[in-house]
Amino acid sequence: MLIRIKGARVIDPPHMDAQKDIIIKDHLIHALVDPEYVGPEYKVADPNTHIIDAAGKILVPGLIDIHVHLREPGQEYKETIETGLAAAARGGFTAVCCMPNTNPVNDNSQVTRFIIQRGREVGLSRVYPVGAITQGLKGEALAEIHDMKQAGIVAVTDDGRPVENSNLMRRALEYCRGLNIPVFVHAEDTGLADGGSMNEGPFSTFWGIKGIPNAAESVMVVRDIALSELTGAPVHFCHISARESVEAIRQAKKREVKITCETAPHYLP
Repeated sequence: MLIRIKGARVIDPPHMDAQKDIIIKDHLIHALVDPEYVGPEYKVADPNTHIIDAAGKILVPGLIDIHVHLREPGQEYKETIETGLAAAARGGFTAVCCMPNTNPVNDNSQVTRFIIQRGREVGLSRVYPVGAITQGLKGEALAEIHDMKQAGIVAVTDDGRPVENSNLMRRALEYCRGLNIPVFVHAEDTGLADGGSMNEGPFSTFWGIKGIPNAAESVMVVRDIALSELTGAPVHFCHISARESVEAIRQAKKREVKITCETAPHYLP
């Protein structure tokens, strides 16, 4: 059976931004054609052709979310690989990178293989595991990064925890450069954050809530930019929230340092 998605605005940067019809054959995209096009692969009267009216809608390639928490194994009461991938597919995300904050932590090849196998069994969006930088996310000793890479991880991170030991972070970057995988960073100086619960400023004072200064993030961003320059290893900064961090990243990118970053909706004004 043929499927024809009609009248969608197809956006595929930097290649296309135009109104097209998409013809799908045997579950694969067969052609992108002009809306008025009728060819041998498509007959208006063909009863085996299923028409989907997409006028006024945008059609894009499958999205990829590089920072999700699937929580399986060990914390299935929060999320499972099945429910997480179902939500991803429903939202148009055909692939996700899941963080290692599981129990046990994804700091070894056995857990990595389990996640990949469960993803295949579910059969929805693709799952790409991200392994831990350090054993147990404790920031004390490197995890089994090489074994996890062979098992299928695409990056490493300690997710919601910083690697505060600068020399350990340097070694992780050097190691991952040799394996050709990036390091995802949670940029936070926990000493400066000092157990705060919101951004430090007039509102934290007004509400009597202990604040976190922007510097708690930005000083670690500057450190890891320097370590990326030192080692030549790619670094990705997770959930950046401070103006000073953005400026440091902007200036480093001008110097062609191998860094990228992300943010989250609740950090935007």
